[in-house]
Amino acid sequence: MRITKRTNLAMRVLMFCAVNNDRNVTKSQIAEGCNSSENHLGHVVNRLGQLGYLDTIRGRRGGIRLGRPAGQISVGDVFRNLEADVPVVECMQMDENTCPLVGACRLRGSIMEALEAFYSHLDTVTLSELVDSNDGLCRILQQTDEVTMVACR
Repeated sequence: MRITKRTNLAMRVLMFCAVNNDRNVTKSQIAEGCNSSENHLGHVVNRLGQLGYLDTIRGRRGGIRLGRPAGQISVGDVFRNLEADVPVVECMQMDENTCPLVGACRLRGSIMEALEAFYSHLDTVTLSELVDSNDGLCRILQQTDEVTMVACR
C-alpha cells in the first residue's frame, strides 16, 4: 500500500497548524515549511476545510488554523477521508475492474481486512500525539522566534 501525496501533504499541513496553534498561518508559510507548491497545497487545504479539520479565514487578519483541537483529530479518520476513493487494488473499484479472477479470487477479502487493520491502528493515533512534546518537529515547523510553542510543551 502506498499513501497518496495528497494525504501525506494533508498530514504535514495538520501538523504545521498544530505546532502553530496559537496563530493563523498562511498558505505560503505552510508551503515553505512543508516543501510544497502553494497550488497543490491550496487543494489540500480546501479539502481539509470542507472536512472540518481546518478553519480558513479570509481577509487581512485571515489565515488557516485547526478546525478542532488536535486531540480530537484521528489520523485514521484523516486517512479514510482522503484515501477512501483510492482503491488499493483494481478489484476494489468494480466499475473499472478488468480482472478475470474477481468471481473466485479470495485475495480481495484479505486485502480489505489488512486495510481495515491499518486504519484501525491509525484510529488510535491523534494529531496531538504527533506534535505534543515533539521538539524536533516544533523546531522545523514553528513560525515564531519564541523558544517553545504551545503544542510543543
